[in-house]
Amino acid sequence: MSIKVAVASTDGKYINQHFGKADKFLIFEINGPEDYEFVELRETSPSCGSYGQECDNSVDTSVLLSDCKVVIVSQIGQGASQKLINNGIIPFMNPAFIEEALDQLSKNLDKLDNLLH
Repeated sequence: MSIKVAVASTDGKYINQHFGKADKFLIFEINGPEDYEFVELRETSPSCGSYGQECDNSVDTSVLLSDCKVVIVSQIGQGASQKLINNGIIPFMNPAFIEEALDQLSKNLDKLDNLLH
């Protein structure tokens, strides 16, 4: 089993973006335990502005990430989280180094597969 994972990061090293404020997602493909590779960078317009501003729900990031099974972000609101889940995408909040998060996820592909089905 192989899955695509979208990661919200400003620097390509650390998961440090709120889902609604992310302007890009790094896409990785996980093929097995500790076996993953960077696939591409996808840019988007953030759906949320600065603190206190309303989110623009017309920006549908879940469409941009529709081929991904997992999204890893530093934070995500309940509404956005539910929208991803409704589209078959599992959101994780894990403000950590990308490599550590992908290692952890790749070692649990069997458990993840059970969540996806």
